[in-house]
Amino acid sequence: MTKTKEQKIPKWFKGVIYDKGSEVLNPFSGECYTLNNVELSMYDFIMGTQMVMELSPKTITEKQINEFHKALNWFRSNNTEAYMILLD
Repeated sequence: MTKTKEQKIPKWFKGVIYDKGSEVLNPFSGECYTLNNVELSMYDFIMGTQMVMELSPKTITEKQINEFHKALNWFRSNNTEAYMILLD
């Protein structure tokens, strides 16, 4: 279930904003959650950044680390339920 309130895209976010949302599966728990387009864009940014951090930690900048934490905070405050299911 997604929230109906209008979600603001943060000024620092330079990623792609998708036209549509989608269902996302947590590969560890098997739980699914349907995200709207803004949430899915932020989720993919978080997951992509996390992958780069794990595969090429020496390439990560302080700015990328800060944006990763901002994205997690944005997600936590904009859709707590989805955050708990997909990212916690």
